[in-house]
Amino acid sequence: MTHDLQPALDALRGARAEATATLTDLIRIPSVGGTAAESEIVHHVADRLRAEGVELDLWPIPVAELAARPGFPGMEVAREEAWGLVARLPGDGGPSLMFNGHLDVVPPGDPATWTVDPWSGEVRDGHAYGRGACDMKGGFVSALSAFLALHRTGTRPRGDLLLAAVVGEEDGGLGTYATLARGWRADACVITEPTALDVLAANGGALTFRLRVPGLAAHACARTSGVSAVEKFQLIFPVLRALEASRNRAVDPMMRRWDIAYPLEIGTVRSGDWASTVPDLLIAEGRFGVALDEPVDAARAEFEATVAAACAADPWLKEHPVVVEWWGGQFASGRCPSGTDLVERVVTTHASLSSTTPAVVGAPYGSDLRLLTAAGIPAVQYGPGVGYGHCPDERVGLSQVHACAETLLHLATTDAAAR
Repeated sequence: MTHDLQPALDALRGARAEATATLTDLIRIPSVGGTAAESEIVHHVADRLRAEGVELDLWPIPVAELAARPGFPGMEVAREEAWGLVARLPGDGGPSLMFNGHLDVVPPGDPATWTVDPWSGEVRDGHAYGRGACDMKGGFVSALSAFLALHRTGTRPRGDLLLAAVVGEEDGGLGTYATLARGWRADACVITEPTALDVLAANGGALTFRLRVPGLAAHACARTSGVSAVEKFQLIFPVLRALEASRNRAVDPMMRRWDIAYPLEIGTVRSGDWASTVPDLLIAEGRFGVALDEPVDAARAEFEATVAAACAADPWLKEHPVVVEWWGGQFASGRCPSGTDLVERVVTTHASLSSTTPAVVGAPYGSDLRLLTAAGIPAVQYGPGVGYGHCPDERVGLSQVHACAETLLHLATTDAAAR
């Protein structure tokens, strides 16, 4: 094994066309959470690594067993199976480093809103297009490329280098949770989520909730003898908007770049079962932003108290209060601890390879960062692309995919982990 970085760097740069082809192949696997393709893509990556002679741990995740644990981060889709995958490159005894990336994606939505096939992986104008290109198969390919360049050239990283390919990130964090439960640990972790190559060192949380708003059914021709659940929800929605505003009046400096640091939104509303019947139930589901360092229980308590106060102000809801349920993904907030030099090393490594210095910021969405930091593993997000995840014509710039890979390669060979 060698400590000379140049062979690995040359190999990485010489494999850019291969990296682009790999990204196209991954985009073409429609790995929507909970589908068979979510497992297929893990095996696809495992086969690729096995062919390279890489040390692998590929295991079936005991989904039901993990879901029954008190600290399980939640799921929003049904899964018959799921797989975990960690590849390991032995290091030289220094601090270990993990690259973490999720391979599951959200559904593509209406294909008519796309100008390309969402599963094509089409490359044009320096970008790879398709669902998951940005969030986050592009970043995973960056990590995979750096890992393989080191492996192929026999370049020894400073410490053990792990590549964790996870699933279920989009709806809670099953894959990273399972990886930790499996016993995998590192001294630091870089999650290659899309950040436009800035360094994201903190995440707000996001709790999925359900509201059951009761009404009283009646024939629509005599609607005043009933109570419309739709009308009662109209009393709740503005109260939630006011709660969001109050929680965003003063935010952590890491979050000030965002218009709304801790968003609260209703995503689905369902009510009624007949056009000429006063609806007796409305079900609304949404996500509730958790502030940095705010305990999840405290956030839930404030939300529930706000809903209860709104109900107490209305005669019907006072006697028939809205029921709040917490389900699906339960993303706590997370922050890379101040006692690590990981943030500084990612920033300085990127800056040494580029004409720009990355910003260090927080983000208003949940991620697996909070699972890793809660397990005592300093973690940041740093990866290619931004702004196109979950959108029509999702895409990632190939130049950023390649630049990210070079940064990761240097991090792995220059003692990037926490001290």
